[in-house]
Amino acid sequence: LGDVYKRQAMDRLNEVLDFNPIDRSVTLGAGMITQHLQDFASSKDLLYPVDFASTGSSQIGGNIATNAGGINVIRYGMTRDWVIGLKVVTGAGDILDFNQGLLKNNTGYDFRHLFIGSEGTLGLICEATLQLTRPQADTTVMVLGIETFPAIVDVLQAFSAQIDLSAFEFFSQAALDKVTERQGHPKPFTTQTPFYALLEFETTPLALDAAMALFEHCVEQGWVLDGVVSQSLAQARALWRLREDISETLWHWQPYKNDISVRVSKMPDFLREVDQLVAARYPDFEVVWYGHIGDGNLHLNILKPPGLTQSDFFERCGPVSLEIGEMLARYGGSVS
Repeated sequence: LGDVYKRQAMDRLNEVLDFNPIDRSVTLGAGMITQHLQDFASSKDLLYPVDFASTGSSQIGGNIATNAGGINVIRYGMTRDWVIGLKVVTGAGDILDFNQGLLKNNTGYDFRHLFIGSEGTLGLICEATLQLTRPQADTTVMVLGIETFPAIVDVLQAFSAQIDLSAFEFFSQAALDKVTERQGHPKPFTTQTPFYALLEFETTPLALDAAMALFEHCVEQGWVLDGVVSQSLAQARALWRLREDISETLWHWQPYKNDISVRVSKMPDFLREVDQLVAARYPDFEVVWYGHIGDGNLHLNILKPPGLTQSDFFERCGPVSLEIGEMLARYGGSVS
């Protein structure tokens, strides 16, 4: 009930309070839905680039409190990178203003960053001033079928060395199967591969030529088995649905979720260890992987079998989280 009350209380703090086209900044209530902010920015020929599957329901205050990242993180960073001012209320009832929209402010400590990612433990975020940027040009989307998880990192390294990527996402064959079966989306190509990578970049002749050459290079190296490149905006959106609809689709299986981060260079070894751990502890459970390779963020989803109650399922899954946490500590990672 507490969570519902807080959500209802913030729902009314949903208005744009100030907009400055020169500074490209907007001040708004923390209860504004992310999509509404993106729509407002678009109406001003600007962009709020933090984006993820829940933009239609998530609120800006929650995004700031969790330092949300999402699908554009490889180019645009986290929510933290776009917050230039905060107004918060502490547990003692004090109203605090942080940074006041300045791009450079070296006077004293920047307490704004303590509240970003604090998950409500330090106070309530009531208002935020956010930086906007120029709109992104038309983009091209590629989906590549990849043989092994280590090869995903090889592909990322090859493409990011020559192309300014705005997104680099991954998902497993199991994730693709669930989405296409449940949502009715067409598969990107007929070849089945253990993993898939989704890349996005601005559509320019140089970038397209480089992408095709890099695709051929990755095939020659044995990293990539098949691929498709969008030929229209509609096809690009359809390819994105394969990734963006995974979370919504998996909720039909009441998954036990782990949201974990490791350095990109350590991801192949970490994933292999986690896969071995989960297979040993839960051989009868189905595991689905997806995530943001660009910032090393992995989503581990263990799906509930139909014969188990949710409470029994969660009780069985709990111990693996402790072991994953110990493993993360060895890899210098993080858990959310």
